[in-house]
Amino acid sequence: MSAHRFAGRLLVAAFIALAGCEKKPDVVPGAPPKVINFSILAVENSNTLNVFWQPIIADMEKQVGIPVKPFYGSNYTILVEAMRFGQTDAGWFSNMTGVEAVRRAGGEVFARTIDSQGDDGYKSVLIVPASSATTLEDVLKCDKSLNFGIGDPLSTSGTLAPMTYLFTPQGIRPSDCFKTVRSAQHGPNLLAVSKGVLDVATGNSTNLRLQLIRGPEGVALARSVRVIWESPRLPEDPIIWRKTLDPVVKEKLRRFFLTYGQGNGPEAERQRKLLASISIGGFRPADNNHLLPAREMEAMEALQLARRGGNQAKIAAAQKAFDTVRTERAVVEARTGQPAS
Repeated sequence: MSAHRFAGRLLVAAFIALAGCEKKPDVVPGAPPKVINFSILAVENSNTLNVFWQPIIADMEKQVGIPVKPFYGSNYTILVEAMRFGQTDAGWFSNMTGVEAVRRAGGEVFARTIDSQGDDGYKSVLIVPASSATTLEDVLKCDKSLNFGIGDPLSTSGTLAPMTYLFTPQGIRPSDCFKTVRSAQHGPNLLAVSKGVLDVATGNSTNLRLQLIRGPEGVALARSVRVIWESPRLPEDPIIWRKTLDPVVKEKLRRFFLTYGQGNGPEAERQRKLLASISIGGFRPADNNHLLPAREMEAMEALQLARRGGNQAKIAAAQKAFDTVRTERAVVEARTGQPAS
């Protein structure tokens, strides 16, 4: 089963879970919300995330002047569906979930993260236990000898990037090549590789770097694994709100994100330390064009799969979709003189 078909099934499951929920009674298009529900990528245990995010949420609430409630989804699809059904107003998304939030949930990109180390972007990685002799060549043998951990189906670095840049070009479907395949977030996959439960798993450079600043246990965890593959550089993550959110609230949220951790003085330094704990260096203005690289990756994988299937009509349709996105990206980059991401 392809990653995107799997994602589709999860979308159906999420729809069923949320379909019985009416939209929030106080949500009227264009009306100021009484509470801002802000979704956060659940790349780690939600209790762990809350420790690092709660002070930032408190600062957001103080500046915006409206109570802000964090929403931690159990998977990326839930975050998309929560916005679609009016359960959340804004949030921190991955690039691929951002594509789905814009496509399916009436979302709109207004900012993006920047890297805390000055390296504006991150990479998908494959990790193995540091003590193992497993190589990338062993992984690509496709001999069903290894237990493999892949990311959430809508994870850019956990699934889309390794499928687009590594497995699909090699004609590899993980379900056909590994002894077992387990889908999980980066944190559980990292822990499983560390303990030897998994022989190899996807992850990303940001998650590995975070471990190194979270005390001795995190350092030990990061050093217990070894990277055997890196993707090309991926764009940083988008911050997205509902298009129908009250314009006054939008402006307050925009001002919060674009000024947070900026400037000099004790307060700015405090904010930067809070952001550094989640490997964010600050925020920059962005729009939906930020998602063009992810859309191009998505179209690239679809084209590769179509070519492998051999159906000429499907190949032509996939090629057209890929060319459309690539042209759109080229136009944006020519107009701005900057990469679309």
